[in-house]
Amino acid sequence: MARKQALRKGALRDCGQRCVYCATRLDQRTATLDHVIPVARGGAHDIGNLVSACAPCNRLKGDLLPFEFFARHPWAGANFVRYARNVTRALKRGARRAVSLAFAEPDDRMAA
Repeated sequence: MARKQALRKGALRDCGQRCVYCATRLDQRTATLDHVIPVARGGAHDIGNLVSACAPCNRLKGDLLPFEFFARHPWAGANFVRYARNVTRALKRGARRAVSLAFAEPDDRMAA
């Protein structure tokens, strides 16, 4: 239990006291830990895969992989790029790509 609280506190600090998906302000009471790559999909339980999220966003994301979630909800990907400071570079690159594809014009997507 103490380890989980320490991870939550660290993730909350690293994410600027905000939900990395909707940018809502969080505190120790309202923050949840989200595995960016869900454990059910092979994600690790380490600091490079953990972020702070509000409970509604954590439920909305569920067991979706980041690119699946950000393709459906580009606003979440844009906030993720801004607030998820401690995640791996590969996750951030994937988020940027998913957001750019989601905001691309229909003609741009056909050319890709």
